[in-house]
Amino acid sequence: MSMRLQNELSKRERQIMDVIYRKGSASVKEVLGGLPDPPSYSAVRAMLNILERKEFLRHRQEKLRYVYIPVIPRKKAMLSAARQFLRTYFDGSVEEAVAALVDVGKDSLSGAEYARLSRLVKTMKKRVS
Repeated sequence: MSMRLQNELSKRERQIMDVIYRKGSASVKEVLGGLPDPPSYSAVRAMLNILERKEFLRHRQEKLRYVYIPVIPRKKAMLSAARQFLRTYFDGSVEEAVAALVDVGKDSLSGAEYARLSRLVKTMKKRVS
């Protein structure tokens, strides 16, 4: 999520945005089904209206229901969230973040995944050299 998303949204609003990003677009009922410990239908509808007023979402009408779509593209939000994650937990160090993620995933990464990571590192090394 962008810095704006990180700074201006409550935990529940971020959860709603996560559901909509995963689905690409979603109705109130679909958002409700994707939330942990979901509130009432009317509470989700109210939060979607708030997110729309904050200009994080827009909607289109499909027959009798509204379908909500994120205003900020997922890739842009994802990159912004990654930058925020780096700043918050790793003092901006990509190296430290990658080392931590590889350490956490060491028991679950396949040989193919390690090979891909290795190729990515080699590609980045060529760009820097």
